[in-house]
Amino acid sequence: EKLLGLQAKTALVLRNGQEIEIPVSEVIIGDIVIVKPGVKIPVDGEIISGDSSVDESMLTGEPLPVDKVVGDKVIGGTINKQGMFNLRATVVGEGTILSQIIKMVETAQGSHAPIERLTDQISSVFVPIVLVLSVLVFILWTALGNPLLGLLSFVGILVIACPCALGLATPTAIIVGVGKAAQKGILVKNAESLEKLRAVDYIVLDKTGTLTKGEPTVTNLKTVGTLSEQDSLVHLASLEASSEHPLAQAIVAKAKSDKLTLLPISDFKSIPGQGLQGKIGKKLYYAGNLKLISSLGLKIDKDIIESFAKVGATPIILASSKEIIMYLGISDTLKDESIQAIKDLHKLGIKVAMLTGDHHLTAKYIGKTVGIDKIIAEVMPGDKATEVQKLQAEGYKVAMVGDGVNDAPALATADVGIAMGTGTDVAIESAGLTLLGGNLERLPQAIKLSRLTFRVIKQNLFWAFAYNIIGIPIAAGILYPLYGIMLNPGIAGAAMAFSSVSVVTNSLRLKYVKL
Repeated sequence: EKLLGLQAKTALVLRNGQEIEIPVSEVIIGDIVIVKPGVKIPVDGEIISGDSSVDESMLTGEPLPVDKVVGDKVIGGTINKQGMFNLRATVVGEGTILSQIIKMVETAQGSHAPIERLTDQISSVFVPIVLVLSVLVFILWTALGNPLLGLLSFVGILVIACPCALGLATPTAIIVGVGKAAQKGILVKNAESLEKLRAVDYIVLDKTGTLTKGEPTVTNLKTVGTLSEQDSLVHLASLEASSEHPLAQAIVAKAKSDKLTLLPISDFKSIPGQGLQGKIGKKLYYAGNLKLISSLGLKIDKDIIESFAKVGATPIILASSKEIIMYLGISDTLKDESIQAIKDLHKLGIKVAMLTGDHHLTAKYIGKTVGIDKIIAEVMPGDKATEVQKLQAEGYKVAMVGDGVNDAPALATADVGIAMGTGTDVAIESAGLTLLGGNLERLPQAIKLSRLTFRVIKQNLFWAFAYNIIGIPIAAGILYPLYGIMLNPGIAGAAMAFSSVSVVTNSLRLKYVKL
């Protein structure tokens, strides 16, 4: 209900040179939407004129407004705080991020957890037993010459044994738990993922974009070949300009900031998990990690690599087929919340591993900084799922947290896949949970909520059965021969109703727990 309330009802669009206000459902892709100060942004789009600050707290949980300028993307349902701007609608209707979130929460709240299937199985046995018991008790009392008591017992048993509370025990807790998660920026795809999360005892974290901000920058340069530092950087950036890898983008950004002119490349080839190669003029150059350069038979300076690793820099090496030309170090800043998130996970009794394709010394530096238990470095993209399977083979219940396309197989392989909301659509689709805004502090909160939700479910089931276990014998008249006590069907009905109320009330407590 709260999520639906975030949606804008109308939009001010520019059509045929005129401003007209239309229902949001009538906005089409390509429409120019005018967004005034203080209003909800109606659809997802890109700013084409003007600038402002936007309150994105409903998505990210961050209270501070985010500055937006021409070219920036904005999300429907967020609030324009001050400036006025025009945006071009890029996603409308059910395709908007907010609509997808609403759909995901709605689906999760209606999904069935494995524990609910157990409840259904119990009910399928419990109900026939109660029906048979009520008939037998009626026959017994009638045979003893008291058909009136038999009738009271028959009705009392049926009323107090009504499995309403049993049927409500799991769904009410799931609905409240998933809603609470959404409020905290944790999107649950289905109840099964929420249930499995409580049993997780090992969490595997991708490094880039999960523990770190995913915004690598060049921090170290060491020229060892015949080219000057400037020429070496030009050659490396020219090669990397043809790659879409985040590290490549950092190198190109460094060259542009130094106002260097890039050179044309021919015969470009990407080498998955290692680097790339291409010709500048007639000479073939290579750029990549230690594995690529080692395969060329070139001797790597271990002292330089270790000096980079000590400051957490990932080494990228430029070489020809005959010599190494330059070592370049790229660092990715840790997210502010990473260290605290790992501490919180340890308090919950969970071990943490980091999975990365980086050099083991660089990974060791990052791991030591944040307090990681196990470091799995120099992993090829296709091998991430295998590393998850190894931990599962050791008997651990594993959750994988990632954000990239290369994390998708590992997310699907893990007992629970958790995607960062800032990651790719493929990663989010492969995961059972999504942490909006990519905030890692929401990970321990999700685990706490999972454990609390299923603790409440167990309490609900206890109370549902407790009323039946105590009430059925009394309704059957077990106390009548000794004490003359017989359960009135009206009181039985009140007890049955109270059991349902107690289950729902217990579930609603989840709304007010602190995570």
